[in-house]
Amino acid sequence: MTTSTNEYPTKAYGAADTSGHIAPMDITRRGLRDDDVLIDISHCGICHSDLHTARNDWGRTSYPVVPGHEIVGTVAALGNGVTRHKIGDRVAIGCMVDACMQCSHCEQGLEQYCKQGMVGTYGGTDRHDGSKTHGGYSTRIACRDEFVLKVPEALSSEHAAPLLCAGITTYSPLRTWKIGPGSKVAVAGLGGLGHMGVKFAVAMGAEVTVLSRSEDKRADAEALGAHDFLLTTDKPSMKAKSGTFDMVLNTIPVRHDVTPYLHLLRIDGVQVLVGMIDMMPEMHSGLLLGRKVLTGSGIGGLAETQEMLDLCAKKNIVPEIEMIPMQDVNTAYERMEASDVKYRFVIDIGNSDF
Repeated sequence: MTTSTNEYPTKAYGAADTSGHIAPMDITRRGLRDDDVLIDISHCGICHSDLHTARNDWGRTSYPVVPGHEIVGTVAALGNGVTRHKIGDRVAIGCMVDACMQCSHCEQGLEQYCKQGMVGTYGGTDRHDGSKTHGGYSTRIACRDEFVLKVPEALSSEHAAPLLCAGITTYSPLRTWKIGPGSKVAVAGLGGLGHMGVKFAVAMGAEVTVLSRSEDKRADAEALGAHDFLLTTDKPSMKAKSGTFDMVLNTIPVRHDVTPYLHLLRIDGVQVLVGMIDMMPEMHSGLLLGRKVLTGSGIGGLAETQEMLDLCAKKNIVPEIEMIPMQDVNTAYERMEASDVKYRFVIDIGNSDF
């Protein structure tokens, strides 16, 4: 594989230490390999993972780090072997930029579960030169062409961005467990992931209930298309719904007790964790003897993510967003922690100070 010697100096924002403060920095994007695409970034969504990585909450951040894995932009240059894209195309990158593409998981279109480990869009290690990957809080990015997705014409760039993580993270389990007409789905948590879970489940024809500790979320749930709302602090109401749901899509991003949600499942029902990346509190295994499934799900593979983007364009399924310039990202982090956003921040790279 040949590599162009023309590296690309790039303006970015990132964190230099565990304070997690995001500030301007200069990085260099690699010269293009034969299968690379260079993208001028126009928009980048903000994910809770960005904040956790910037602050080293998971104990594995290597600084400096440039977050951002909900990336949309236009093709600026191509490696010599690229035929899937052309200059000027509107494209997107999600949470991964490479994988082995040869293992049994990759061959099934499950690149996110690559046996050799998929390469994260930021904080990952490049498979070829060992360099560290940097994300979308920047003006451009180079990426292997198979991992560059096409943005349908009917999707705006700003609305497409959050679909690359919040969208596919909720779409994938709903599709995997074949949610459709007649299914009963409960969505726990109504944030960036949860609101997309509601929209997708409704679009798939399911009867959707939002689970929340806050009565204030009832009107929002209805506005998003949910058919019912269940206050989880209302024990009689929770008990009345015992054994009701085919799926609980659990998008709650902090450590919490999953037991009450298992009670809500029917036989062979599944609770899928997509938000909590933490040690799980103890639970009584007797609950699982009722043939209830507790599992987790990551993002989707490349084909599934493209399928989701195409579906969103066809059915006008888009996230609720608030646009900000790059220089306001630290305030956005604070507001995100306080659940003060409905429901996803998107950075307008083109109108930001670099």
